[in-house]
Amino acid sequence: MKLHSLLGLALASATLVAGQPALAQQKLVPAQSEVLFTARQMGVPLEGRFKKFDAQLAFDPAKPETSRIQFTVDTGSATLGSRETDAELPKATWFNVPQFPQATFQSSSVKALGSGKFEVAGKLTIKGTARDVVLPVALTQANGTTTAVGTLALKRLVYKIGENEWADTSMVADDVQVKFKLALTGVGKF
Repeated sequence: MKLHSLLGLALASATLVAGQPALAQQKLVPAQSEVLFTARQMGVPLEGRFKKFDAQLAFDPAKPETSRIQFTVDTGSATLGSRETDAELPKATWFNVPQFPQATFQSSSVKALGSGKFEVAGKLTIKGTARDVVLPVALTQANGTTTAVGTLALKRLVYKIGENEWADTSMVADDVQVKFKLALTGVGKF
């Protein structure tokens, strides 16, 4: 149940680091990347992940304001590690995968904060609902790979994740934390 909320958060976070194809040499390395989410059901934390996501980016560390990031998460790839729960996530009450197979993030601005930290603003769309979000992202570089990490707090009900009886926040909390670690190649030094 929280998986949908977490998925939204994860998608938002992952989207922050991705971009548009203007710099074709910049690529996401999926095997070294992850999008995780955490929600609470009856007070107990549930941790999940999205297994399939992609990013396109044109990120210039010297001129971050010209950067463009686009991130896509396949909502059907959400998992909480339980067959029963995972079977519920694609249904209309949660992610409604048949109608909304992807969640997306499209950046509108990237602002340098110093020391490898950036603020990425943009539009997060989940289940047809689009909202403006701001993602704090920290970048590190080693051995030709740039790693972007960040956390985004989301309200699942804003995106209609967990509808009907699952809208009761005493059962599944409204707050979801999405954490991402995205490994990227082709990003210039900063």
